Amino acid sequence: MITCNSAYPVQLKEEGNKHFQAGEIDKAIECYTKAIKSCKDKTALAVIYRNRSACFLKKENYNNAVSDASKAIDVDAADIKALYRRCQALEKLGKLDMAFKDVQRCATIEPKNKTFLETLRRLGAEIQQKLKTTFSTDSRVQNMFDILFSDESDKEKQEKAANNLIVLAREDAGAERIFQNNGMPLLVQLIDTGKPEMILAAIRTLSGMCTGHRARATAIIHTVGISKLCSVMAVDNEEIVLATANLLQCVYDSLSGGDKRNYGKEEALVLDSSKDLKDILLALLEMITSKKVSGHGRDQALNLLTKNVPRKDKKNTDNTKALFTIDHGLKKILKVCGQVPDLPDQLPLTENTQLIASVLLNKIYDDLRCDPERDNFRDICDEYIKSKFDPNDMDKNIHAINTLSGLLQGPFDVGNVLAGRQGVMEMMVALCGSEREVDQLVAVEALIHASTKTSKASFFISNGVTLLKDMYKKTKNEKIKIRALVGLCKLGSAGGDDYSMRQFAEGSTEKLAKQCRKWLCNPTLDVRTRKWAVEGLAYLTNDADVKDDFVDDEAAMRAMFELAKSKDKTILYAVACTLVNCTNSYDKKEIIPEMVQLAKFSKQHVPEQHPKDKKDFIERRVKKLLKAGVTSALTVMVKADSSVLTDQTKEMLARVFLALADDIKDRGTIVAQGGGKALIPLALEGTDKGKIKASHALAKIAAVSNPEMAFPGERIYEVVRPLVSLLNTERDGLENFEALLGLTNLAALNDKLRVKILKEKALPEIENYMFEEHDQIRQAATECMCNLVCCKEVQDRYLEDGNDKLKLLVLLCGEDDVQLQRAAAGALAMLTAAQKKLAVKITKVTGQWLEIIQRLCIHDNPEIQHRGLVTVFNMLDADEQLAKKLIESELLEILTFVAKLEDNPKKQDAINAARTCLSRAMDTGLIKPFSN
Repeated sequence: MITCNSAYPVQLKEEGNKHFQAGEIDKAIECYTKAIKSCKDKTALAVIYRNRSACFLKKENYNNAVSDASKAIDVDAADIKALYRRCQALEKLGKLDMAFKDVQRCATIEPKNKTFLETLRRLGAEIQQKLKTTFSTDSRVQNMFDILFSDESDKEKQEKAANNLIVLAREDAGAERIFQNNGMPLLVQLIDTGKPEMILAAIRTLSGMCTGHRARATAIIHTVGISKLCSVMAVDNEEIVLATANLLQCVYDSLSGGDKRNYGKEEALVLDSSKDLKDILLALLEMITSKKVSGHGRDQALNLLTKNVPRKDKKNTDNTKALFTIDHGLKKILKVCGQVPDLPDQLPLTENTQLIASVLLNKIYDDLRCDPERDNFRDICDEYIKSKFDPNDMDKNIHAINTLSGLLQGPFDVGNVLAGRQGVMEMMVALCGSEREVDQLVAVEALIHASTKTSKASFFISNGVTLLKDMYKKTKNEKIKIRALVGLCKLGSAGGDDYSMRQFAEGSTEKLAKQCRKWLCNPTLDVRTRKWAVEGLAYLTNDADVKDDFVDDEAAMRAMFELAKSKDKTILYAVACTLVNCTNSYDKKEIIPEMVQLAKFSKQHVPEQHPKDKKDFIERRVKKLLKAGVTSALTVMVKADSSVLTDQTKEMLARVFLALADDIKDRGTIVAQGGGKALIPLALEGTDKGKIKASHALAKIAAVSNPEMAFPGERIYEVVRPLVSLLNTERDGLENFEALLGLTNLAALNDKLRVKILKEKALPEIENYMFEEHDQIRQAATECMCNLVCCKEVQDRYLEDGNDKLKLLVLLCGEDDVQLQRAAAGALAMLTAAQKKLAVKITKVTGQWLEIIQRLCIHDNPEIQHRGLVTVFNMLDADEQLAKKLIESELLEILTFVAKLEDNPKKQDAINAARTCLSRAMDTGLIKPFSN
């Protein structure tokens, strides 16, 4: 809290004025606020309100600035300062007509004031332009709708009108004109035409109109209707489905707090959106079990629930949406999980639907806060599965087992408990022995999912392994054989990469892997069956022999990459697992020799590394993966729908990218195939560990590549935050170093990027690394600072009293490390050129300043010498007394020597700088030219 000197209003006001003049705006506001509370005199109160209005203007809090200025004007209608401040705030709020009236009154009171007259002219012109634009926009909107509804308009003209309408809706002013010109009913009519291109145009226009605008989002809900939007999303047209899902997400975001507008008196009417939000959730839950909904529509309904039901932040204790979904829709989600596409009368599904449903179940279960809530979830699942068991109806039984598979792929703990219930394992055994192919497929897949976590696979090993072996040996059905093999693969990988924990006899694992590769490369098999071959490899590639064989089989690698690019995204996790294993990018336990000896002595198990898991083998595998096109496959995988691309999968993809980028020679290949762009979303979303790995991979690329080529367009600005996240003490030295190199490259490009780096609060961290003992990190930080010092904010930090920033920079110029000297000297030259006060301040920070500057000016490195001489010129130009001191020192002899050197292309910049310094000294009369 700020303690003001006195409780009297006038003194509080004076205290506030001092703080304001010193740029301490928050302290000034506090003093003015205290003065307002204790002031009884109306005239004095008006002045205080006027002053606080100026503070709010500085803070860009324009609503409060208008409010305070209005209170001052209420006391004195001719308070010219209050009127002008209110005008400035109103202009910033976009209320040009009201701002114009205020400045008009100012100009009437002081007709010769140039500021008022200029503002009056400018606002008048802006209002005229706005009116012109509004009238023009209104006619354009009407014209677009006329073209769209006309039967005579050609298709090309209609497409152009539709695109123009979409673009217009993305701008707030355009969206408002569409809304005011009866746009909503007309857009509904476009949807009702039933023409796909018209529906798309209408849906995308509505998305633009409601994005970030709660009032218009509410209008869409009540004009178009949730049921109509859901019926549009139910169609069997993927493009329309995705557009409608995006519209519903925009509506939901706007209604649930994405809109930051100030609605004034309308606030209460606009903000009451809880019923609409609940209605959207109920409508989506109805969609997921409706037979009228297409597979794509069902996927998007599940996706919307996954995005909006769980809490975004676990610190928020309100999980009522999850509880509401459990009460009204858990059985519906379970029904989707239990669908068996091979049976008649099933819901329309895509390849990804059931996995998305499992992800949703997992997210809801993770969102529960206490044991009673989790028990309720488990009980509902248990009751649902039990209700489906029927000894007389095999179809219902396989629905129950398939539901269990869905739980095992989602909230595994719930599925694992239910798999151990009496009668469940017996049912799996009975289904495995059935003559129907579909029964065997469902049972085998359930057994596979039950063994997902090797720590809990004992239940599966004791009950299902013999069954799987028999099925693998006896069945002639390839679909069943491959699934049985995957179950055996999971068992074979129980020891991870521990060479001493091999589950099968020598050579058996390689044989299983060879069979998986054979199936993977067989184009006659359906995608779903070939997917299981990748599942098998995901487990078998824990074995280094299998990894090496796999990367030597280019056809198998390319087949896997093509599958990763297919529409069936349920394969992503298995592909990611396989790649993590092949690149050894999983976490490895540090083996301490002393602990190994102790374990051997106490006869404990000691993990052993496979000879082919050593560095040279890993590097060879990485090269082969890159040659086979792994980067392009990864870039496609990253673009998958967020519900299928789970945080765990993202982390694995980030690990693979980091392994691929390890060798500097391979980074160009990664950039050329779009790897730079693909890493950005991985660095911004996912697990903490995954984001760090992706950020480090980005840093490796940004450190050595041209950032404008690696991250084209606006993407380049998104790279800053991940790199800055690596600048903290929890990250290791290599991450710090490469992040600083990447930021140095970005800071060299343009002011906008430099400002972005500062906004991400990187400056204090970069300054800290300039004190680092590690030479390379200190050098990288100094080079980064050299590129940032042209920013005013950085210069201001060096101008501040009470810190050693400038002293450190001067001392770094005296270090022996040439690269460090070069960076520090560059920063010093630019700072002294931008701020003359800093040129003078150099003399006060350390007694060694003159010796260090002289050493720079006689340096063997022409670049460092040039930077030193530029600093000398800036000091000569900054202050007369300082210039005199420099010329009276040995520096004059150095300048004379360098200036007299013969022209030399390698040293010309330094020679010219020395001559310029002497010319400056002559101009100021400090030295006289020689006469013949």
